[in-house]
Amino acid sequence: MNRWTPTGALASNIEVTATTVQRGDVIQVGGRACRVSDLFQLPQGARQILFESGELLTINARTRLAAVRMQRRR
Repeated sequence: MNRWTPTGALASNIEVTATTVQRGDVIQVGGRACRVSDLFQLPQGARQILFESGELLTINARTRLAAVRMQRRR
């Protein structure tokens, strides 16, 4: 994962589900911070998450994960 410090952005700790996860969210998986690069919709509300590292994570509609989301200040 690239180390970068965005200017004019605010980091928020949030809880994400299959419906609320977004590209750019950083999710901690197995002690590693992984940034979401793409999302694929699956049947019954599930989603497959592709991380920048190339790893895939499949979550169902009820899965809840802690994430960090960068929000631009206006």
